[in-house]
Amino acid sequence: MLNFTPSFFLYLLVMAGVTYLVRMLPMVLFRRKIENRYIRSFLYYMPYSVLSVMTVPAIFYSTGHITSAAVGFLAALILALKRKSLITVAAFAAIAVLLAEIAIVYIPVAII
Repeated sequence: MLNFTPSFFLYLLVMAGVTYLVRMLPMVLFRRKIENRYIRSFLYYMPYSVLSVMTVPAIFYSTGHITSAAVGFLAALILALKRKSLITVAAFAAIAVLLAEIAIVYIPVAII
């Protein structure tokens, strides 16, 4: 059974308020179309920037070793730059991580 504490409802209220403000404030502050091309460019690329900032660090901490995460990231980056589909990029990145993890665990590294 779910246990909703008073702090849960406080957090929910704060989250709803912040979400509403983020969506409402631009409509209130900017009533006319933004003419400045630099500001328009900034606002156009902002969602991509935020998504990248949130996703890329998570990639490197999502596997058992940072090396296998880097291999998967590199595989995804190469396939994405070659304009492959999202499912292809995700599948090959996952396979690259799997192979890298297997290599790290089962292939002994010679110590020089």
